[in-house]
Amino acid sequence: MPELPEVETVRRGLNRVTCHQAIQGGQVLLPRSIAYPDSAEQFLRGINQTQILQWQRRGKYLLAQLVGPAGASAGWLGVHLRMTGQLLWLPATEPVTKHCRVRLTVGERELRFVDQRTFGRLWWVPPDQLPEHIMTGLTRLGPEPFADAFSPAYLYKATRHRARPIKNALLDQRLVAGIGNIYADESLFISGIRPNTPSGRLGRSRLTQLHSAVQQVLTASIEAGGTTFSDFRDVHGVNGNYGGVAWVYDRAGEPCRTCQTPIQRIKLAGRSSHYCPNCQH
Repeated sequence: MPELPEVETVRRGLNRVTCHQAIQGGQVLLPRSIAYPDSAEQFLRGINQTQILQWQRRGKYLLAQLVGPAGASAGWLGVHLRMTGQLLWLPATEPVTKHCRVRLTVGERELRFVDQRTFGRLWWVPPDQLPEHIMTGLTRLGPEPFADAFSPAYLYKATRHRARPIKNALLDQRLVAGIGNIYADESLFISGIRPNTPSGRLGRSRLTQLHSAVQQVLTASIEAGGTTFSDFRDVHGVNGNYGGVAWVYDRAGEPCRTCQTPIQRIKLAGRSSHYCPNCQH
């Protein structure tokens, strides 16, 4: 599933190519890709002839602010890529692929939502509604990893007296928004913490190290354009480059880049976790 760096990479790409351009129509090829309104026709009517002012990101959600011809608010276009979703900026003449679910005409090009596993969703939020009233998952998100609200003190308070593994805590979007399996593993390696360590056993100093590691890893991945292990592509169809330098994620059995000890993989709450048994304690 695309995580914060991948979604942020898409947001930046969309802001470079789609802003201040009008949506001039489209086609919904898979109606269940539309989470709101109730029909694909209503969705297309809502966004038709609106202009994309800018794209924002909240956790793993994308939000395009829309304005009408006279500059009045026209609501929001929301997207969640889920496991395999892609937003691709393509010439209108580009052949439509098998997994294309939604096509939006923007100038002489198309913004296409491609989604192999079909878990991704799009919303049109009417101008008289707040995005969180329609996209209810937004109400369950914790602070952004780079926000002031996500501080070492906040992390200590949120994990104090908790028995759940620290890896599971990092994956909890209510604790911090946008981190998934890849960057939780990477952050825990950088901070020297094993993924199955009970959250409540970590003191302030180790959680301060983890806080710093989260921001360090996310910054590096954003600069690399995200991670591509299978499906992720940016708006131009280009792979992310972070995966080639990952410390532990998806490297089970390979030597640690620091000490050469083989990387181990364990299961926590049904998810794979990768760590170095020598570097992480």
